[in-house]
Amino acid sequence: MNLNPLTQISLFEHKEIFNQLCKLSKNDTLPNKILLSGEKGIGKSTLAYHLINFVLSENEDHSYDYENNRINSDNKSYKLIQNKSSPNFYLIDVLEEKKNIDINQIRELISNLNKSSFNNKKRFVLIDNIELLNLNSINALLKILEEPNENINFILINNNKRVLPTLKSRCLNFKVFLTKDQSLSIVNQLLNDDINTIINSNLLDYYATPGKLFKLIKLSEEYDLDLVNFDLNTTLTTIIKNKFYKKDKSIIEIIYSFIELYFRNNISIENISLLKSYNYFLNKINNTRTYNLDEETLFMEFEDKILNG
Repeated sequence: MNLNPLTQISLFEHKEIFNQLCKLSKNDTLPNKILLSGEKGIGKSTLAYHLINFVLSENEDHSYDYENNRINSDNKSYKLIQNKSSPNFYLIDVLEEKKNIDINQIRELISNLNKSSFNNKKRFVLIDNIELLNLNSINALLKILEEPNENINFILINNNKRVLPTLKSRCLNFKVFLTKDQSLSIVNQLLNDDINTIINSNLLDYYATPGKLFKLIKLSEEYDLDLVNFDLNTTLTTIIKNKFYKKDKSIIEIIYSFIELYFRNNISIENISLLKSYNYFLNKINNTRTYNLDEETLFMEFEDKILNG
């Protein structure tokens, strides 16, 4: 199953927001600074790529199939973006070896925007994970957002994290969301199968985004985990004991989510001590994320005090 937004030619959900943006584009009133906010993995970037192709392919062969919400894979603009050679598209995201989007990436963007696009089409800048912009990057970005070059459109992606008001206020904010049933439907269509044959339904409660479900499926395949028959306790114990998160950082977020799900499933009025533990570990998770602390200490403590307690 491939969930790379760059290659998703079908838009399964978010059609209401997409149609609204397309109408604005048709009327030549599309805002040049758009913020798409929502949980990570629900298809915000896919939505952005479809909007970009709708605009860029308008007068090209194999233009966007608006009726079926599909990108034509033979379209020129689509192919150029795939090949990272489009003069009308620029992507900024956190680099694999980095924790933040740094100032040099914004400087390269500014340099690129000062060059001619060689055509009269709109130019799009897609900035993913804007919560990972550092302070210097934000300050540099604010300058070009205040007075963007003519025909430049910015689309910013925020994963429901805190964004500086000075950045948010310069954009038209669209809140994007999916229900759990919509997420499961998307994954089932991509799998051409039923996810319940791969993952125990008791593990799906929190994973209500296609992106998170994909990570869970990938985890089960990569480490040959029988997640159809594993319950939550067994899954958490297996992941922590084998330290899978040391090999793949994305597993850290899976563990955080499962820890929260564990407390949600087990907290009751009669069990006050577990409620205290929940507040304690929730605070530790927040501190670990905020200050980039060592996750292993947190996970081992959770296993010792909660899973084995």
